[in-house]
Amino acid sequence: MKKFASLILVVSIVVFGVGYMSQAKSSKIKAAFLYVGPHNDGGWSQAHDEGRIYLQKHLPYVETAYSESVPEGAPCEKIIRDYIHKGYKVIFGTSFGFMDSMYNVAKDYPDVIFEHCSGYKTRKNMGTYFGRMYQADYLSGLVAGMMTKTNYIGFVAPFPIPEVIREIDSFTIGAREVNPKVEVHVIWTNSWFNPVKERSAAETFIANKADIIASGCDSPASIEGAKKAHIFAIGYDRDNYAKFPNTLLTSRIWHWGVFYTKTLKEIHNGTWKSTQYWGGLKDGIVGLGKFGNKVPKKVRNYVLKREKQIIDGKLKIFEGPIYSNKGKLMVKKGEELSDKDKLSLQWFVKGVVGNIPNK
Repeated sequence: MKKFASLILVVSIVVFGVGYMSQAKSSKIKAAFLYVGPHNDGGWSQAHDEGRIYLQKHLPYVETAYSESVPEGAPCEKIIRDYIHKGYKVIFGTSFGFMDSMYNVAKDYPDVIFEHCSGYKTRKNMGTYFGRMYQADYLSGLVAGMMTKTNYIGFVAPFPIPEVIREIDSFTIGAREVNPKVEVHVIWTNSWFNPVKERSAAETFIANKADIIASGCDSPASIEGAKKAHIFAIGYDRDNYAKFPNTLLTSRIWHWGVFYTKTLKEIHNGTWKSTQYWGGLKDGIVGLGKFGNKVPKKVRNYVLKREKQIIDGKLKIFEGPIYSNKGKLMVKKGEELSDKDKLSLQWFVKGVVGNIPNK
C-alpha cells in the first residue's frame, strides 16, 4: 500500500557505511523512477515526476527515465531488473507497495543504489525517504479554520493508516487552534487514486453544509467538486493554484526534487549512505502552495508566522495537552508526541468526526 509509514520505522536516521565511488566516476548517472499512477495524474505521481524533472534540470550529469502505473508487489520486480540490465545504477520507488520487490532486488545488485519512498526496509545499498507533511497539514488547517463559516470541513481520506491519520489530526489541530468550533468530518475512499469516489465524497460533504473540502487522495476531483459548489478546497500533493485560483485556499505540497537532487549529488561525490530520511519544512521537502485569491492578508500573515516558528523549532504541532475525539488525554501538557508514536498514530484528535476502521 502506497505511502504507508510503518509502525516499526524509527526515524533515528541509522546510517550504514557504504560509499559508491564508482557512480562518481561515470560521465552520466542513470536513475530510474517507478510511479504507481500516471505521471500526469495531477497528484502524487505527478509531484514525483516534477521532482525528477527538477533533478534533471539541476544536475546535467544525471540521465533519468520513468515507468508509470507500475503494479505494486511482485510484478514491479521485473521492471526494476530491466532498468538495471539497461545500465541504470539508481532506482527510486515512489510507492509503499514497491518496497519488498526493491528489497529483494537490492540484495542481488549490491552496486546499484535503491531509494524507497515511505517504507522501512533498508540495506547497505537501499535507503528510505519521506517528508513531515503533517507540518504543512497543520498550516493549511489554520487557513481552513479562519476561513470556514459553517464550521463544517470535509476531509476525503484514502486509507486508515498512520500517515493519513497524521494528516487529519494535524490539520484539525491547526483548524481548532484558531476556531475551536470547527469539526472535521472524514469519509474513507479506500483508494489512493479514484476520482469518482473522491468527487462523490466531496458531494456528500457539500450536501451536509461543508464549506471547505480537504483531501489526502491523489486526484483533484474533490477540488473540482468544491469549485462546482462554489465553496473552498485545500489541495494536496502539488500546487493546483493556476487551475483553481478562486477555489483553493492553499495546498499541501511535496518538493521531491529537493531530495532527489541531494541524493544524486551524494552519489556523484561518492558520499551516499543508506539512511531513513524524514525531512520537513526546514528541509524544503514539504510546504504550502500559493494562497488562493480569496485568502485575506491577515490569514496569510498568521500562517506564515506559524510556519517560521515550526522551522525555528519554537512550535511543536503535537505538543500536549492533546485529547482524542473520544475524550481521552493522549499527550500531557508540556510533552510532545514522539516520532515513533507519530509514525504509528491510530487515533483521532478532538474535533474529528469519524472513526478509524479496523484493518
